[in-house]
Amino acid sequence: MSVHPYASLKPEVILDAVESTGLRADGRLLALNSYENRVYQVGIEDAAPVVAKFYRPGRWSEAAIREEHMFALELAAEEVPVVAPLRDAAGETLHRHQGFQFALYPRQGGRTPDLEQRENLVRIGRFIARIHAVGRAGSFQARERLDAAELGEIAREHVLASERLPLDLESVYENLSADVLDRIVRRIGEVGPVPMIRLHGDTHPGNVLWTESGPHFVDLDDACTGPAVQDLWMFLSGDAEEMSAQMRALLEGYETFVRFDRRELALITPLRTLRILRHAAWLARRADDPAFVLAFPVFYTTRYWEDHILTLREQAAALDEPAFHLDV
Repeated sequence: MSVHPYASLKPEVILDAVESTGLRADGRLLALNSYENRVYQVGIEDAAPVVAKFYRPGRWSEAAIREEHMFALELAAEEVPVVAPLRDAAGETLHRHQGFQFALYPRQGGRTPDLEQRENLVRIGRFIARIHAVGRAGSFQARERLDAAELGEIAREHVLASERLPLDLESVYENLSADVLDRIVRRIGEVGPVPMIRLHGDTHPGNVLWTESGPHFVDLDDACTGPAVQDLWMFLSGDAEEMSAQMRALLEGYETFVRFDRRELALITPLRTLRILRHAAWLARRADDPAFVLAFPVFYTTRYWEDHILTLREQAAALDEPAFHLDV
């Protein structure tokens, strides 16, 4: 087994890294819930704690991380409630220590938003629109573009190359995933060109902290270029009627600031299916990470792959159904 990339990230290394930015740690250290990166709350003498995010080695280029930081700072400058990285005395946001790239953030409290409350969805829609208004004003050069054909094929290749896929399910997965990806690409092609803008990229409810003043968006680690609907569809759940009501609420808030192209609603099922393909590949790529072994034990069983294949079959059927839409 290869040496894990975070094997050398010991508590003393974390504290030394924080102090290398000019802060003085008081020794308090709390690991926060994160898998792709390593994130810690670090106590600071005579000041509020900070959150230290250590980027997974080899995942993002320096240029891509800097684009993430600049986008967050642009949003913060426009008073969009995102948690942006802290600058040091020299104005730097990205730091290095013993082979790790890391950033510091202010601690932001909050709770998971109650999506049963329609007004909460309206408010979330407003803030996503404000993120997109800033996103439309510039472009990414180094960050990922949400190209379904390319990203879906990469995901398939990772799974097929993985030792985690049971041998007796390889041919089933290979044929089914290829068919599903073809359907994704076809459905996206039927929609036609839509604007591709800078996005948060991963706006699931866990990346929204709700406070008395409303939502705060955290973790722009997956910021990318893509269609606006990518930042909306992950708030949808339930049956078709429930999802329609949820989307109406989101768009009521969204269109307070930015017009939404209703054609993008037809991208929801393809994007959801692409995320399912990519999630399995993500787990396969990180299978040797001790944090993943503890957090996703079912992934290491045949049952996971049987369920994944069943889910892909369900998504294949969904991709043959009429596209998601809202009655005028």
